Amino acid sequence: MEVNVLNIKGEDTGKKVALNDAIFGITPNDHAIYLDVKQYMASQRQGTHKSKERSEISGSTRKLGRQKGGGGARRGDINSPLLVGGARVFGPKPRDYWFKVNKKVKVLARKSALAYKAQSNNIVVIEDFSFDAPKTKEIINVINNLKVSGRKLLFVLPGADKNVYLSARNLERTNVAIASALNTYIVLNAETLVVTENALKNIESTLIK
Repeated sequence: MEVNVLNIKGEDTGKKVALNDAIFGITPNDHAIYLDVKQYMASQRQGTHKSKERSEISGSTRKLGRQKGGGGARRGDINSPLLVGGARVFGPKPRDYWFKVNKKVKVLARKSALAYKAQSNNIVVIEDFSFDAPKTKEIINVINNLKVSGRKLLFVLPGADKNVYLSARNLERTNVAIASALNTYIVLNAETLVVTENALKNIESTLIK
């Protein structure tokens, strides 16, 4: 599959690049995508939730009523889960939600996400670019020139570029990522990928070994 290479003015440069079939031409594996996205979302959870159990509540341990004859359920001290202000039974405890996903499955998931974007023609390849200074107006001009305004965008760069990142930071539906740090979630979360030529090469070298 070949796509035209544009410049930041939205003009066709006359160059074409081939999207590697080993990545962009595969049959997407939905289960691999599910596992990778599930792990990513689980890793974002802080896991700091905590409720107090019976031994952690401050209160007397004196038994409040008789064992029998009260006409209600048996209960012990003021910290009983049966009473308002008492402890919680089997409440949440701090924990780590991370779980293992095999490397080959993660690679397959990223390939599958990129294949979905290629199949729906939602990948735009542009020449490598940078800005002299961080200006939001500059990145807005690029978006308008590429005729992708109003869409959720992910700019994929070959390496860290502070000026491009700072220019896009204030735009609500625009994100910037480097090719080596691409993950399944951010690819699927974007409607359109704007990928530079060298970033495309980096993606291929990362996912094909």
